[in-house]
Amino acid sequence: MRPFLKWAGGKRQLLPQLRRFYPSRFATYHEPFLGSGAVFFDLAGRGLLASGAAVLTDENPDLIAAYLRVRDSVDAVIRALERLERGHMADGAAHYRHVRDQRFNPRRRTWRAAGAGLDDYGPDLAAMFIYLNRTGYNGLYRVNQSGGFNVPPGRYLKPRITDADYLRAVSATLASSGVQIALRSFEGVLDHAAAGDFVYFDPPYAPLSPTANFRSYTARGFSDADQARVQQVAVALAARGVTVLLSNSTAPVVLELFEANGPARAAGLTAVRVSARRAINTRADRRGLVEELLVTNVTHS
Repeated sequence: MRPFLKWAGGKRQLLPQLRRFYPSRFATYHEPFLGSGAVFFDLAGRGLLASGAAVLTDENPDLIAAYLRVRDSVDAVIRALERLERGHMADGAAHYRHVRDQRFNPRRRTWRAAGAGLDDYGPDLAAMFIYLNRTGYNGLYRVNQSGGFNVPPGRYLKPRITDADYLRAVSATLASSGVQIALRSFEGVLDHAAAGDFVYFDPPYAPLSPTANFRSYTARGFSDADQARVQQVAVALAARGVTVLLSNSTAPVVLELFEANGPARAAGLTAVRVSARRAINTRADRRGLVEELLVTNVTHS
């Protein structure tokens, strides 16, 4: 299994490191920063969701609605994606901009004005979300202060937009009886995770420099204070016997929260620096291996 979405900071490249910290057994799996769901799909594909129970949440309503439409209306999503793919093959970046500016953002404004109900996010809108994700710059999801999606087109010669068989396989996995998908702040995991569960946190990474700030996944963004809230939730879960795994950058705010912080250590959380390959930089010569931080209460191999 692999993610059906691209996502800035997606964890497919980091999976070999993350797998070292998967617990050997656990009850329910929780992923409160869902994004592309790389760890969920890895666990599912490797047969490690023994109980079949997983709680997948995010506070991005477009993202959660797209997951729900793939789960519940996959054939309609596929048909809409095929139409978008034909348009993209004919007109590339111009088609992308037309869909983004003349169709997706206006439809989203109408949807939001009507209350942004997840059930009202139709297959056509979900297909546009997936199309823009697959063909936009570096898999970014970025919105401006008014909530408008503003990612520029990517530079892909032959992007894979529609993979019908795989989307149907994803739909079947998401429709499994033990899988829950919900729109929820990451702090909601405190109300649902119990001792013996496994929680993976993948928050928007704290930027290493002022020019490396890709935190606008919502119009509100993700601040240093939010990073501190993540730490507090991770500490509380570890203290109640939940297996915790978290990934982030090695920005000073993160190192202060997890490498130098007494409460994190007291809860049994250990910070481990690992190497990962990252491609989010406007300059190709600045892409490549970077140091990232994994935080866990699992004894690593």
